[in-house]
Amino acid sequence: MGAVLRAGMVLVMGWLAVLFAAGAVHAAPVGTDTPTQAAYLAQHLRNNPVYISDELPRVAPRSTATAFAKEARRLGVPTYLVILPYTSAGGLDSGLLAQVHDRLGRNGLYVSLSELGLDNVQAYGVSVPGADDARTATVYEMPHDATPRESFRHFVDVLTSGQAHQRAEKGRDEYGGAYNSHEPPKLHTDSVDRQNQSFLTGTVVAGVPFAALLITSYARRRRRARRAYRADDPAGSAGSRSSTGSSSSGGSGLGKKNTTAKTPDTKVSYAKDNEPKKAGCSKPSGTEPGAAKAAKAANTQPSNAKPSSTKPSKANPSRTKPSGTQPGTPKPTNRHSHPTSHPRKRPFSPLRSFPLGLGALVLAGLLAFAASLVFQDTTSGDGSVPTAADMRARTDRVADGLRRDPLYVDPESPSPLDAAQRSRLREQLAALHVPALVTALPTSMDDESGGNTELLAKSLHDRLHRDALFVFANPTSGSIDIVNYGTHVDAGYLFDRPHDLQYSHDGSTLGPRLSKLLAYLDKAPVSKTADSPAAPSPAADPVAAQKLPGLFTGDFAPGLFSGFLAALLLYGLVVAVWAIVRWLTGLRRPAGAGVPYEAPVEPKSAWLRRTAQQEVAALTTALEPTAMAEESRRRAWECLDAAALLIDGDSDGRIDADATPVALACAITLARVGRAALHDPAAAEYVCYRNPLHGAATERERKSAAGGGKPVSLPVCRACRERPGAVLRLRGSDGFGHPGHAPYPTLPGPLATLADGARIDQLTRDVREYFGVQ
Repeated sequence: MGAVLRAGMVLVMGWLAVLFAAGAVHAAPVGTDTPTQAAYLAQHLRNNPVYISDELPRVAPRSTATAFAKEARRLGVPTYLVILPYTSAGGLDSGLLAQVHDRLGRNGLYVSLSELGLDNVQAYGVSVPGADDARTATVYEMPHDATPRESFRHFVDVLTSGQAHQRAEKGRDEYGGAYNSHEPPKLHTDSVDRQNQSFLTGTVVAGVPFAALLITSYARRRRRARRAYRADDPAGSAGSRSSTGSSSSGGSGLGKKNTTAKTPDTKVSYAKDNEPKKAGCSKPSGTEPGAAKAAKAANTQPSNAKPSSTKPSKANPSRTKPSGTQPGTPKPTNRHSHPTSHPRKRPFSPLRSFPLGLGALVLAGLLAFAASLVFQDTTSGDGSVPTAADMRARTDRVADGLRRDPLYVDPESPSPLDAAQRSRLREQLAALHVPALVTALPTSMDDESGGNTELLAKSLHDRLHRDALFVFANPTSGSIDIVNYGTHVDAGYLFDRPHDLQYSHDGSTLGPRLSKLLAYLDKAPVSKTADSPAAPSPAADPVAAQKLPGLFTGDFAPGLFSGFLAALLLYGLVVAVWAIVRWLTGLRRPAGAGVPYEAPVEPKSAWLRRTAQQEVAALTTALEPTAMAEESRRRAWECLDAAALLIDGDSDGRIDADATPVALACAITLARVGRAALHDPAAAEYVCYRNPLHGAATERERKSAAGGGKPVSLPVCRACRERPGAVLRLRGSDGFGHPGHAPYPTLPGPLATLADGARIDQLTRDVREYFGVQ
């Protein structure tokens, strides 16, 4: 009886075991077909303490696992490293590392990284002081372009430095603002940075040398304008003139009546009925009596007086121009006694500008060489280059999964589908009248396809050699994409599917939406022809993507153009600022203070006419009835009358059209000295003999006379005393038939008497005598 009972119990237990086994077999496809994320990661960490996702081959290739392991060994404790996409890692609050530890069951330091850097650090069963501070310091100190490998290396450096806490506090103070506005500098140069570098290099290479060339040329022109022409020193010519037998009390015979050398360019007119030409400027009420007497004497000159050489008058066109030189005109006694008799303007020679241009080219070359040393990066990233196996690892994994099951859920990511949803989708796929393959997989720009689902579909199709509808569901964004490879489904029907079957804000409703999509596909009309998409563009080569373009390519040419424009703007700014400074300096310093007016060495006719008009008008305005010394008023009026005789012979208030450069320069000199006399008549007694346009002279310098004579003391302005300036050169004839620019002492007219150091009163008398006004 006992044996029978025991046999029955054995049969019952065996039967129950068979039932439980059958139930487990049937339940396996529903509950254990896809491992959880933590279980999947723990399974791989048992074989290798470093796990790198195959979804990030462009930033963290799997082939670099040995480099991560080498850095981990520096910590001296068991370290388990997981590198996942940021959307799969979940951050600090995901609890992923705790779940992996529970599944793995091993003590050590667990570290999680993503393409954004260090995510989380947890120590289980080991003592790692400062691990949290090292993570904080790494987060603050590493820029956003740091790769996972660089972030982990920095974490290890901070943790092993013994200053993790101090560096964490420093990082919070420097980079932990409310809006994280203070970012650490970038580690790598990307393509946008290279474009900016190329543009900046072109701007500097073109702009700096060109600006230096323009400004240096301008400075040289300014310096030449102030530098004395030793060959044009008027001391020699003054001595020559004094040796010609001139009877002038001022030491020059050029300003005396009937003794001024006439050239073919000099116009001579004679007054009607032997009367000399009158002054061209009448004196208003309260004028100096001496000037009025001079005008009266001119009008009452005896009829038998000898005609004098005067300025041509437009009112008497019948006056004839005498040919040759009038009797009594002194001629130079020694034409070759001094080399300044016939100075010529040096023609432009490219050889003189060649060193400056060569220097600009050399500077441009040096700047380009320096830029190549500063911007020497040729690649971007940490130097990790993915292998071919790294680039195809994810595609091979998904393809292997789809061979076994038409529904593939990525095990590296948190599953968006529960067991019931997966079972429901498999049933719908099995009943669908068209072949379809569903993949729940995140995509990003760092995967092998560059985030292109069409390229991923082509890769899967090439590996599976199977025509089907490839459905890609992104658990992160919730989007659903369909790529038709060889099925007879109407393309318009797929394109016009409801909006919620294409886009969504997140992946929380991905299961129901996929189920609804399969139901929608089950009703798809059949197309006569099988559809196949166009070949997608290949993804960027990871090696070529890391290679930077050349520094002297791309935006380098636009940078050159911008550099030239910037140089021109800078040059214009420098010239404008310098002109303003000179103008302000002239306003702050009164006339006769030793600082010359604007006085070109070789003034153009337009400048002479414009300046003469302005200076005479300024002197006329200054002579309005005001309280001033008698001597000041007398000298100023004499200067104004003389200037009017020179340039306003018609007395119409306008400069005569036939006014010569010598007459215009003399009028400017008289007007400026007259204004100086209003402030101090004693300071306006002499004019700068180097360039009378400088105005009144307040200093003197000694010059050796030509032929080794006794040195003479000549008046100069303060600027020419400190740094001798160039001799004024005017356009005209020097008396020997040589037109062009020549030193003013060699030109006919009263102005030449100033080269001998004559007083301003002597100049005004010579002007009146020159025009026959006594």
